[in-house]
Amino acid sequence: MHNSSDAPSLAAEPSAYRQRRDEIAARAADHVLGEPIPEVEYTDAEHALWRLVSERLAERHRHLAAPEFRDAAERLGVATDGVPQLQDVSDRLDRLTGFRLRPAAGVVPFALFCGSLADEYFHSTQYLRDGATPFYSTEPDILHEVIGHGSAMADDRFAALYRLAGEAVRRVESETAVQFVAKTFWFTIECGLLDAADGPRAYGASIVSSYGELEHFRSAEIRPLDIADMARVDYDITQYQTTLYSARSLAHLEDVAGEFWASCDDTSIEKLLAVDI
Repeated sequence: MHNSSDAPSLAAEPSAYRQRRDEIAARAADHVLGEPIPEVEYTDAEHALWRLVSERLAERHRHLAAPEFRDAAERLGVATDGVPQLQDVSDRLDRLTGFRLRPAAGVVPFALFCGSLADEYFHSTQYLRDGATPFYSTEPDILHEVIGHGSAMADDRFAALYRLAGEAVRRVESETAVQFVAKTFWFTIECGLLDAADGPRAYGASIVSSYGELEHFRSAEIRPLDIADMARVDYDITQYQTTLYSARSLAHLEDVAGEFWASCDDTSIEKLLAVDI
């Protein structure tokens, strides 16, 4: 985990932050699919936090994010001057790739979260991380969802991968198979890398939305993209990753992860997990 004291003026009392988070989350819990996403009147401190983090991230993206991700982020065009309204981002995504955002009160069970991608819906929180830890959050927040996932879904090829992952989790039936799809989603969509001449670059939402992990991800053990190898690797979502996978290119990612999600079922995953290398 990474805490930063770069912006102490943005911090709030823990109880005040939790109250604010719960207030915004309650609106999401009451939302009915198909209705407009409720607007949030963000505070000056929240807008300042968004500006600080999004501007710092943009600096690191120039050297550490995959060009394909940067192009997608430019296509989405999220402003850095304040927290965007989720409905505005959703409308923009819908026009670009057909994806829409659905407000979430917090962490959504993976089968529901990922399965909704098959219908081109992405569950997104609306609250912003605690100002006491501006560059890292232990839970998803709107900055992670919009800058990380939203940017990727603005690209047709990345969006297609999100859909395939959703279709895969809808197709499989056993909890073991669901959890393996979750693992492959984690090591690609959340924490994936693409090879580059100057070293691997990030496209995964958890890394590109984390100022701290952008600084440290190249220190991890970086392996060639291999779905079967992922079966033998554990991961912890609460800390920087110690093992990551890098595809040779976006086309390679499509060939490996995309083809796996397009064809996997309980039987194929069971066989893959049974292999002892």
